[in-house]
Amino acid sequence: MHYFIKNMVCNRCIMVVQQVFEELGNPPVHLSLGDVETAFSFQENEVEELRSKLHHFGFELIDDIRSQLIDKIKTIIIEMIRYKKEEQTRVNHSRYIESKLIRDYTYLSNLFSEVTGVTIEKYIINQKIELVKELLVYDELTLSQIADELGYSSVAYLSAQFKKVTGLTPGHFKLVRDNKRKPLDEV
Repeated sequence: MHYFIKNMVCNRCIMVVQQVFEELGNPPVHLSLGDVETAFSFQENEVEELRSKLHHFGFELIDDIRSQLIDKIKTIIIEMIRYKKEEQTRVNHSRYIESKLIRDYTYLSNLFSEVTGVTIEKYIINQKIELVKELLVYDELTLSQIADELGYSSVAYLSAQFKKVTGLTPGHFKLVRDNKRKPLDEV
């Protein structure tokens, strides 16, 4: 049985969700961001307990197909930007998303915009900028290295996009750090 869970955005989330399923006696057979597969399904009253336990940790069990698809798109984007950086610099985002979901990108794009109020491209940009903020706060990479790692054509382009989204230049952001980071599920 597959369960789709909103707000699973990191490996720690996976560990917490796995623990919840194990506590309820239905350990996952397969577990990835936003998706849990179990050997058997929960009874109706157990689903409510699952929903409650997940909610306690900030997760949400997704029931309707459209919401599941939107969450899958978000998960693919987060994985691509944070964990598969080499892929994002070599492939077209729309083709990558389309290939992962085996659905027409135009349909996915229209659905995403309709439900979330933001385009997929804007969501990708926002996710990248959140990662840039994180990398700037860690202060381990130069802006040039960050631009290269995230597939920007130049530091100037990254800086312009950063300023457009945050209202600050990357250098100014490092100085003030008041506007640091948002949780990924709030981007």
